[in-house]
Amino acid sequence: MRTAESVSPMHPDKICDRISDAILDACLEQDKNSRVAIETMGGHGIITITGELTTTAYVDIRSIVIAMLGDKYGVQINVVKQSPEISSGVDTGGAGDQGIMIGYATSETKEQLPLEVVLARSLNQFIYKLHPYDGKTQITLDDNGKIDTAVASWQNVSTAELNELVRSWGSDKPVKAKTVIRSNPAGDWNIGGFEADTGLTGRKLAVDNYGPTVPLGGGCFSGKDPSKVDRSAAYMARRIAVDYLEGRRAKEVFVRLAYAIGYDQPVEATVIIDGASEPVGGYDLSPNGIIDFLNLRTPIYTKTAEYGHFGNNFVWDK
Repeated sequence: MRTAESVSPMHPDKICDRISDAILDACLEQDKNSRVAIETMGGHGIITITGELTTTAYVDIRSIVIAMLGDKYGVQINVVKQSPEISSGVDTGGAGDQGIMIGYATSETKEQLPLEVVLARSLNQFIYKLHPYDGKTQITLDDNGKIDTAVASWQNVSTAELNELVRSWGSDKPVKAKTVIRSNPAGDWNIGGFEADTGLTGRKLAVDNYGPTVPLGGGCFSGKDPSKVDRSAAYMARRIAVDYLEGRRAKEVFVRLAYAIGYDQPVEATVIIDGASEPVGGYDLSPNGIIDFLNLRTPIYTKTAEYGHFGNNFVWDK
């Protein structure tokens, strides 16, 4: 059995991801070489934004938060310039940090993602379109790829309505004769978002990546400019996985990239095609090479923070 979850854009953690990436996009609109590493934490009336920002852009961070959420929250800002010891490694074209990045692609779905991830996201988007509030969905598949259990918890939606929405969504999905639906399993709820819980940038890594059945490199994406290889190289790893999947007509491809801070070439670049591993070949895997190939110095990131960074027709998915 396989299970994956999805969270709505108004989930507290996703709000934080979106704020961090909106700040990044605002910087890149004015200065494509901005160095950005922004973390957001929100909850119970206060949003705190901290991190490093080196840019020629003028960005009104408080106005970005207000544009997204209104003016009902206090906003605390503590942002400084990037450490000169980190920037010295990046200035010469090296990686901004060490790290491991995982790329993945599968022929199981047209999105080239695991089926449970696609279904959990699809159900979430279906409900959110009608009810744009805080919410979560979760799909468990049996060993035949049919939906064993569908879970949905949603703010401001009654259990009865949520049950009907899940059934409507599932009318053309691979359901079982006795698929179990768990709607608002702890009861109906109306207090959500930052009023109910705290949120933090980078806390939904499995949702952002490929679900819990695929390994994670460990680094989060949101709020980081593309000189940070834990973002840009993860996108490149996905692109390589898709290319190998299609080029070799494979069923499943994993890609592992690993970097050392200050060095421009990976210490590992491995592709595993249907269980057989070999070195990755034919790509410029330097940070600058990745940035140029995927055109990553453009303000494209807020959208990535909504419903996962893969399988949504970004350039690294093609």
